[in-house]
Formats: sequence, C-alpha cells, structure tokens
Amino acid sequence: MTSYGMVIDLERCIGCQACAISCSQENNVSLDQQWNRVLTEGGTNMDTPAGTYPESGRDGTLEMNHQPTACQHCQNAPCVKVCPVNATYTREDGIVEIDYDKCMGCRYCMAACPYNARVFNFGESKTIPAAGTGHVEERPQGVVEKCTFCTHRLEKGIDPACVVGCPSDARIFGDLDDPDSTVSRYVKKYETDRLLEDLDTEPNTYYVRGDMSPGRPQTGNELEGTPKKESLADGDDTPPLGFASTNGGED
Repeated sequence: MTSYGMVIDLERCIGCQACAISCSQENNVSLDQQWNRVLTEGGTNMDTPAGTYPESGRDGTLEMNHQPTACQHCQNAPCVKVCPVNATYTREDGIVEIDYDKCMGCRYCMAACPYNARVFNFGESKTIPAAGTGHVEERPQGVVEKCTFCTHRLEKGIDPACVVGCPSDARIFGDLDDPDSTVSRYVKKYETDRLLEDLDTEPNTYYVRGDMSPGRPQTGNELEGTPKKESLADGDDTPPLGFASTNGGED
C-alpha cells in the first residue's frame, strides 16, 4: 500500500525560498497565504543570524540555519480528528486532504495543528498575476487550505513542485511503504527526525540532520517508478476548470 512522504536535508537547504515560490506558483497560492515556508533558526526575523560578529580579531558566534515547514501529513493527524464536518480527511495514500465543498471555515483544524501549517481565506485571494497560476484553481473565500503534496501532479506521475524546484536537491519524495524507494532508503540510512515527535502525530515528513547527504542526478520531473514525463499532462499546461481532488474520496 502506498504511503507518500518527504525527506528534507537541512544541510543541503540554502534558504533560497525556491520551494515556497514553486509551491505558490504551482498551486495558485496568494503571497500572504503561503503553504510552504522556510523559517530561520537564528534571529527573530527571516534570514537573520543569531550570535555576534567578530570583533578585535576574535571569532564571532554568528549562526543561521533554515527550517522548511509545511503540512507534515501526519498519520495521526489532530486536524482530522477535530473537523466537525469531515472536510479534512486522510487519503489511502497517507496524504491529508481538504474537501473545500465541505469546509465551513470553523478553523478548528488550524487550532489543532501543532505545525501552524494551515491558512484561512478571510478575503478574496490576491495572486500575481491576477489571472492566477499553476494547475489548481483558487480556493473560495472562507475555507482553510494547506500543502497537498501536489496531489494533482502525483496523479500524473510527477513529483511535487517544491521537490522539482529545489536547486540544492534538498527534497526527496516518494513511497515510504516501498523499502526500495529513495525516500525510504534515506530515512533508513541517515540520521533523521520529525518535528514535535513527542506529540505522537507520526508525521510523514522527515528531516536529515548532520552530514550532508550526497546529491542525486535529476532525470526529470517524474515521480519515482513512473515513465519519464516533461510536464504536468505530457505537454498540456492548460489549468483545469475545477478544483483538484476535493470530493473526500467519494463520487
């Protein structure tokens, strides 16, 4: 059975925000509603180091690391448990999805999520360009939204946009239930951890810490184990007319 997950190598992450921009462009996300964020482990603001500058010939203590953060697609997801209308649900492949037709905007899921991974559409979305981007239609006002692991791309056998857009090869995506997949082998081989593991949410996103993992040759956009592809729909880049996969698994 497929269980999708992601590994992010924190030693490879350079904080360039390419994953965040790729996500916003692909999923038609407005600039103030980012699903994919890169936080800074350092100062209080983004891209600010902690510590002191070198003075009088002495070594300084400046240090700055980056922490990419999005929906962790938890196996024991608190957001799923608190949704009163079952708008948030877990797919058979492990992805936590939202049915926008069912969502009533109560925001219980936002309060329950320990990763602050969800955003709420208080007003009309403001995308640049105004006509929108990517292959996912804008979500309606008054609903919660978040990272989907680019399910519309997975259905075409293509990696999520953040994985393809990362210039430092810091992201790996695949089937955690397949012991031979790259993502499974990285979890097994390298020192990894998951955010807030003490909460027993069982996230499907792992972070590599310590020594940098080796680079991997990029052969294309295709999801591991699928035929080679160059675009979302084999050359058809026309955005869809309706929402992507919002029926909660029901016809």
